[in-house]
This record gives sequence, structure tokens and C-alpha cells, in this order.
Amino acid sequence: MTTAARTRATAPARRRGQAITLARPAVPGVAGRAIRALGTFCSVLVTNPARLDAASQVLAEHLAAIDLACSRFRPDSELSALNRAGGRAVRVSPLLARALSVALWAAEVTGGDVDPTCGRSLASIGYDRDFAEAAAGTSELPGPAEPAAGWRLVELDARGLTARVPAGVALDLGATAKALAADLAAQAISARLGCGALVNLGGDIAIRGDPPGGGWRIAVDDGVTSAPVVVVRSGGVATSCPSVREWRRGGRHLHHIVVPGTGEPAEIHWAGVSVAAATCTDANVASTASVIRGRRAPAWLEGMGLAARLTRPDGAVVTTGGWPA
Repeated sequence: MTTAARTRATAPARRRGQAITLARPAVPGVAGRAIRALGTFCSVLVTNPARLDAASQVLAEHLAAIDLACSRFRPDSELSALNRAGGRAVRVSPLLARALSVALWAAEVTGGDVDPTCGRSLASIGYDRDFAEAAAGTSELPGPAEPAAGWRLVELDARGLTARVPAGVALDLGATAKALAADLAAQAISARLGCGALVNLGGDIAIRGDPPGGGWRIAVDDGVTSAPVVVVRSGGVATSCPSVREWRRGGRHLHHIVVPGTGEPAEIHWAGVSVAAATCTDANVASTASVIRGRRAPAWLEGMGLAARLTRPDGAVVTTGGWPA
């Protein structure tokens, strides 16, 4: 098996001394626009208002590309074709190869807590279609939860652009692809348009280029406490909340963050986890794994020096890695 996941760091990366501080007064000269895509809200902010239309177009292009490559619900997506291949190796685009590489790296670095082979696990608990449709379902579940097949079964040749999953295994890239899209879009906007950019895809936030004076003001919404506002100057911030995608089937309360070993939704020890890291992808992998790890998460985050804010369902807050009080 060849995978570019091996070339990445062995823990979510971070910049030493990454700037995350308490909020200051708002800075003028920033323009933004919001749309809806990928089943969530999406927004872009730039430090040059004259570049907003162009930045919005760049974002739209990246969202369309990631959806066509990585959607589990579009029958015409590359990922759907790979899942339907019956164990045969298939050609993949550079974008899907990169997304698969990131997903395999996430599985490796989290000890399998964030596993892309959880497609059948999610389907077994009712998340088998676009979330709005899945949440509207009321029927009993067809059977028990299904554990993830295991990320080591995925074969990826990132250079040759081929991938293979065993017959019966379904990939889901929901834990990493959206954050990757935020990173790629923010980088493209900043590089092409020569301005600072912030891209927010449903709470997955990527920052590139020079920030506005005082930094980017980010409200961290955990669904429980009043959203605190912090300032971030570089990298990415991601928040994982089980309640963002939750539904009921057959009298059971379910959500989208599953434990790969069981296929069941993770126990809700944390109502929300926000992490700041060198990239949005790194932050999202760490925040998702923290929901799954539960009470073990703070020590894990401290061990990597990641700034994080973890909120319990009762509103109690735990912070790590220098997250401002």
C-alpha cells in the first residue's frame, strides 16, 4: 500500500507560539459574504473589499470541486464510484487522492479514532442520505450499528492516482474533506488575490495571508455557553459539536460522530470542542478525535501542545495549550 499519509507529521501540526488571544475591538476594512453549500453555511472574508467578488468565485469553485470528488451522497461523485467499485482499483483525481491521503493520515495520527471507513457505520444508524433527509426519517433502524472496516484496508497510490477499497467497504470523508476544502480555498484566495482571507465552512475555519489589524475575530459556538470571541492571526480553528447533526430513529437519539470500533455515536462527554492549529484540517482532526476520546481528550491535546476549549453539556469549560481564559 502506498499512501501520502506517511509523509505528513505524526501529530496534528501547529506553529510554535501560535497567536490566539482574547478579542479586541472590530477592525474596519474587512468584507465578507455567506452562502450555503455542502449542507452547511459557508462564508469568506477578505482584507481587501474590492476582492470580495473574486474571492467568492474562488470559494464556489473549490466547494463544487470538493463536492464532486468527495460526496458520499452524490451518485456521480468520485467517492461514490470508488465505493461502488466492488474491490477493484479505480483512477482518482488529484483532489480525491489528496483528500484520501488526508483521511488516512487522520486515522493514523489519531490511532484510528477518525476513520474514513465508517461509511457503512453511519448508514447503519440512519445517516444514509443528505442530512436534511436523514434527519426527517422516523422509521426503526434496520439492524445493529456496524463497526468501521478499518482504515488500513484502504489502498492509495497517490502518485499513480489509483485507489481501492475492499468490496462491501464504504468510505466517508466527512471528518476531513470539509476542513481540507477550507484550507485549499483560503490558500487559493490569498495567493491569487494578494489579500488576507478567512474561509468558514460550517465552523471549520482556515486563515491565510496577512490578517487585518488586531487579527481575525472568531466567535466559538459550542451550542451550550455564550459564544466567546477570540482573535486568531494564522492557521485554522475547528469546532466539533455532536448536536450540529443529530436525529432520532426508532426512539434513539443519534449523532454523526461515531466510534469506529463500535459504529455507535460517541458518548457525549463534550458538547463541543474547539481547537486552534496550524491548519484547519489539523484543528478539525483534533476536535473530532477529542469528542470520541471523551474524558481522555484534554491530556491528549495538552501532550501535543494544541490550544483547545472543551465544553461539557452542563456548561463547564476545560482549556488546554494556552487557550485564553
